[in-house]
Amino acid sequence: VLRDDFRQNPTDVVVAAGEPAILECQPPRGHPEPTIYWKKDKVRIDDREERISICGGKLMISNTRKSDAGMYTCVGTNMVGERDSDPAELTVF
Repeated sequence: VLRDDFRQNPTDVVVAAGEPAILECQPPRGHPEPTIYWKKDKVRIDDREERISICGGKLMISNTRKSDAGMYTCVGTNMVGERDSDPAELTVF
């Protein structure tokens, strides 16, 4: 089972270049409990990149760059299926 609604959708974030950016999300409840990953502009984010860490429902980007700007989506997934959150925009100025 994967319920429809995210407990918390990510919200738009505006940061200055070089500052850290944090997007938060809480996936829908499900059985088994869903795991999450993040997509930027529809492409899955590789959290092996050293500036990016994903902890619980938080996506943390340290030392943001202009190229980090875009639309971010949190995806809750378990063996039953996947569900996308509402997108949130990261603006870097």
